[in-house]
Amino acid sequence: MADVLDGIQEEIPRLRRFAMVLARDRDRADDLVQECLTRALSRIDSWTPGTNLRAWLFTILRNVHLNDVRREGRAPFVPDAGGGGSQGAAAASQEEDVSLRELGQILALLSNEHRQILMLIAVEGFSYEEAAHICEVPVGTVRSRLSRAREALRQALRGTGMLAEAGD
Repeated sequence: MADVLDGIQEEIPRLRRFAMVLARDRDRADDLVQECLTRALSRIDSWTPGTNLRAWLFTILRNVHLNDVRREGRAPFVPDAGGGGSQGAAAASQEEDVSLRELGQILALLSNEHRQILMLIAVEGFSYEEAAHICEVPVGTVRSRLSRAREALRQALRGTGMLAEAGD
């Protein structure tokens, strides 16, 4: 049991990052993670040892978010990508900070589904199958959404000149 609790604790930073993609608000993201952890710990007996604990936690987090959205009858939050700056360990230069803000604005233009898939696969490193399980969609849908999200990013980055600067 201690190993499982350690595993859950190790996932908290990743859960917070994904919660930010879902909620687009730091306080709300923290609330989502807290509710996710509460549910996971109260239902730890439903997790099967030997299966992917990380995917199980991300599924709970996503379901908590969807339940909140349904219950409150609100549309998913559209982010203010201009606020907050970078979250890196070292302060970014002014040019890097502007580039990160532009990237944030471009990501904000993606649909919620495309942002989720991009985050799960490109940032969190989930396989297509794991992302499909978390989002409760077929693997083909994951592949399609990822392809569309990447193409939308490429097009937007070309439009800002960021892609050409990065070496296309």
